[in-house]
Amino acid sequence: MKEEAKQSSGARRRWLVDASRWRPSPAQFQAAASLLPPHERTAITRFVREDDRKRALVSRLLQYSLVHHALGIPLHQIRIDRTLEGKPYLQNKNGSFPGFNFNTSHQGDYVGIASEPLCLVGLDIVCISKPQGETALEFIKNFSSHLTDHEWNCIVSSGSPDEMLTEFYMYWCLKEAFVKATGAGVGFGLQRLEFHHTNWTDISLSIDGEEARKWRFWLFKIDEMYMVVCLPLSTPLQASIARGHPEDAIDSFKRTLSDVVVQEEELQGALDIPEEAFTIWTVEQLLQLHD
Repeated sequence: MKEEAKQSSGARRRWLVDASRWRPSPAQFQAAASLLPPHERTAITRFVREDDRKRALVSRLLQYSLVHHALGIPLHQIRIDRTLEGKPYLQNKNGSFPGFNFNTSHQGDYVGIASEPLCLVGLDIVCISKPQGETALEFIKNFSSHLTDHEWNCIVSSGSPDEMLTEFYMYWCLKEAFVKATGAGVGFGLQRLEFHHTNWTDISLSIDGEEARKWRFWLFKIDEMYMVVCLPLSTPLQASIARGHPEDAIDSFKRTLSDVVVQEEELQGALDIPEEAFTIWTVEQLLQLHD
């Protein structure tokens, strides 16, 4: 069991890249893009803005690098596709980790990826930025239809405008991480999700009023601007991680995990593994993995 656990943890990754630190020349950008399959290069060129093209490239480099690094599949043999809803998945079948899945997110300067050998995984990064031309409350009201009464009350009673923004973005980050983990996207209906927490620890979820016992959530603070859910305020970045049962994947994504047979005891152990900090990579380091 110890050896199986060690192998399983090897397929569980949390990687983050600050794409703003990479300033490639046109030739360097093309050289990096050439490492990807033709269909990925085509998808990148559809973005008009240079920053968007760069984030798209870094996101795809992260995906191929992580699969190669975690599963040992030669880079030229990796086949990544997307469901109709846009969720990326690995076409290659892996006997050791048939439930292997990953999720990416990008916001502002950062691009991140998280992978799991058994549980569904969702990742979302948010930048807690102050709205322009409207108050914090006016801005949050634009999203009120996606919040439950409980969440709305927690947000508006959290304190100052900055504190309300932070509270809102935390809820939003968690909701996004969940729907991305299941493969549903925002079409799921974010108002169906209600999060509860104790000072943003011991986070729990109810779906349509019923507690979702087979899901775990974590928030990370990235820096003074960003947060991750895989969780301030000068424009903090935060991230969130959602980890849950494969049975909750939507059909189009579940079909990519058709070989998964989950023992409940094994799943429970995987759900309760503590979250670890993200590993920070540079784009140059990712490119070296492709050499």
